[in-house]
Amino acid sequence: MSSGRVESYGVLRQRQCTSRYETVAEEVRERGYAILDDVCSEADLATLSEAFENVRARYVGAYGEVRLRAIDEYHTIRAMLTHGENAFVKLALNEHLMTTLKLLIDGRFVLNQQNGVINPSREKYNQGKWHRDLPYQHFVSSRPLAINALFCIDDFTPENGATHVLPGSHKSEELGSDAYVERNKVQIAAKAGSFIVLDCMLYHTGGENRSDLPRRAVNHVFTIPFFKQQIQLPNNLDGSSLSPEARDLFGFNYVEPASIEEYLASRGQKLTR
Repeated sequence: MSSGRVESYGVLRQRQCTSRYETVAEEVRERGYAILDDVCSEADLATLSEAFENVRARYVGAYGEVRLRAIDEYHTIRAMLTHGENAFVKLALNEHLMTTLKLLIDGRFVLNQQNGVINPSREKYNQGKWHRDLPYQHFVSSRPLAINALFCIDDFTPENGATHVLPGSHKSEELGSDAYVERNKVQIAAKAGSFIVLDCMLYHTGGENRSDLPRRAVNHVFTIPFFKQQIQLPNNLDGSSLSPEARDLFGFNYVEPASIEEYLASRGQKLTR
């Protein structure tokens, strides 16, 4: 029986992981992805599933199925936490996720986006192509600038189109050749209630959903404050009851000033904190 220790010789240095969060962070740094499981109770997962359907119904009602399909947005729900369901505010602040993110991103980070994603049964959708979550960028960095945390509302299985990733591609500027992608892609199976954590520069794609049910998830992108939010959350979210930490995470402290006067006032506020 294995002791769990790796035998080696001639090794002068080896990383040590003393928690599951450090293990997840190590996997993300090295191969670009990992699964952070058991992050919520069954009751919380049921609440999130119901809230997802409530938000989806209101979203489609507000913007219209015809319009959303015409612009290839029908299977995406933008800015989930701004639609009156506190469950998605709590999800973005999940303590297990926050612990992991603090190991991966140096210094402060903000929630750049939180979107509901639906992989429909036997139908193409806009996440079914290889991409990075910082699209159109062909650079690599020595440490993560942005992390994707994809929360599984439903189980992710090969049958229902679980996400494919290209391991290690967050360290390469170009997408590999078609042959390389086909030979080296990996499909990630994950249980409902887990986060699939990716370096945002990792190439990935949604799989083909061959099941009879849609596969649902809530996608989070966390970035250093250098990046603009996809949708400006402070203008669309009531921050009056949020903690200082939550206000910081949701970008209330990083909205660009609209004038010199606003800039000078914000500088004064920062100096008095």
